[in-house]
Amino acid sequence: MSAAAFPRGSGLILPISALPNQYGIGTFGESAYRFVDFLEKAGQSYWQILPLSPTGFGDSPYQSCSARAGNPYFIDFDMLCAVGILAKEDYAFADFGQDPDSVDYGKVYEHRFPVLRRAYERGRVAFAGEYKAFCAENAYWLDDYALFMAIKQRFGMAALSEWPDEGIRRREQSALITYTNLLAEEMEFQRFLQWLFFWQWSRLKAYAEKKGVGIIGDLPIYVAEDSVEVWAHPELFRLKEPGVPSVCAGVPPDFYSATGQLWGNPVYDWEHHKKTGYAWWLGRLKAAAELYDVIRIDHFRAVHNYWAVPHGETTAEDGHWEPGPGMAFIHAIRQELPHARFIAEDLGDMDKETVAFIHSTGFPGMAVAVYAFNPDASSPYLPHNITPARAAYTSTHDSPTFVEWLSQEAGDGERAFAFDYMRLRIEEGIGWGVVKSVWGSPACIAVAQMQDVLGLGADARMNTPSTLGGRNWRWRIRAEALNDTVAAMLRRVTQIYGRLPAAKKPAADAPAAETGRENTQQKEKGKL
Repeated sequence: MSAAAFPRGSGLILPISALPNQYGIGTFGESAYRFVDFLEKAGQSYWQILPLSPTGFGDSPYQSCSARAGNPYFIDFDMLCAVGILAKEDYAFADFGQDPDSVDYGKVYEHRFPVLRRAYERGRVAFAGEYKAFCAENAYWLDDYALFMAIKQRFGMAALSEWPDEGIRRREQSALITYTNLLAEEMEFQRFLQWLFFWQWSRLKAYAEKKGVGIIGDLPIYVAEDSVEVWAHPELFRLKEPGVPSVCAGVPPDFYSATGQLWGNPVYDWEHHKKTGYAWWLGRLKAAAELYDVIRIDHFRAVHNYWAVPHGETTAEDGHWEPGPGMAFIHAIRQELPHARFIAEDLGDMDKETVAFIHSTGFPGMAVAVYAFNPDASSPYLPHNITPARAAYTSTHDSPTFVEWLSQEAGDGERAFAFDYMRLRIEEGIGWGVVKSVWGSPACIAVAQMQDVLGLGADARMNTPSTLGGRNWRWRIRAEALNDTVAAMLRRVTQIYGRLPAAKKPAADAPAAETGRENTQQKEKGKL
């Protein structure tokens, strides 16, 4: 689980939602398989994605209604058509949004679920055996999730705290029986969607494994206030009444926001988790280890200490630090999952004690290039200062792309220093300059957002923290951007900086890379 568990390698960040197709949002369909092929051609070891859970408030995958369920938006229609539970005319003419560069979540929500209901009507009979087996194996979380989502549908998707029936909000036994009987059909539909999701994801992951591409998954440390976990397992959280937290998660003012970030998620009752041997958390991590090859834990610092804001505050300014579960939790993880690999998201303002704690876990932290270039060259994120115990990133989903930072956010001194340090050349492409610098660092893993490889700016930013709406979580890539020229360039950079996987390295007696003219010259010399 330490950085030593990671052979020197590299990868790309591209959310599933950002994959290209004509159905409004990326899916587990053909474009996902083509992206795996692109990664293989480019010599990459990893595909990093954002959380696979259903999106919640603000379309954020970090505000999900479930810590275990998958996002039905990612179920691919063409794959369902291929197995006979959809017909092309069921979805070919639906309006999922007209902008190929951006997800229209409103239209996706409106038009996707009617198509999935058609698939359910046919598929629950055609695949009854596999579906029932999945339901039986996952009943321990799936039944609560199906009922929770069915009730939300019944109440017009109202948040848990706003459910008009206090009996079901409090999970009174008589109410549970009533709604389970009343909503049995909708519960079956919700279960069926989860079967489809995990069936398609398992096939995609197996394909990536065959191609030598590992999946880096993203695990939000918190769940949403409006979630099945808060409803079904209130003992896990610090709540003042059913569905309402006493304190909420966030971070204090930092370089992301002058008033801090108030996320609104309920914080955990860590004393309860400790008494159970962290059973719920270990189950969650075990499930994640089955989905991903590497687990990136978002906001990992909360394991050491977390910012708690009284419920009802409008900013995060008046919060306070409280201790997290600490090394006892880490020891439990190591015992339960000795071979799992993790990346600890440790960005933001960190005190010395927190830095020391994260280092002591052995989990690689993160170093991000857009935060590296203060002109005094002291940043630990500068490529030459990054240790092998870190994963190096060009940028992240919460930061500007590198081109956006350089052109719009960097000060004059930072910009000049970045150009000098990385020897940036406009004619080569700014994106390639930062990729080369990060790839050349000592970091165990080097990762670039696909936006940085393509040299994209502010229009391609995935998320701006502490904001809602706008372009957050909407960016999508064009299919033509994932071409052989880009793959060949990235493969060459990966080979130069010693990150090409052993299985993909050229033969020892072969030239590392040759142009067509060089090949011709070598052949002519052979004749002489």
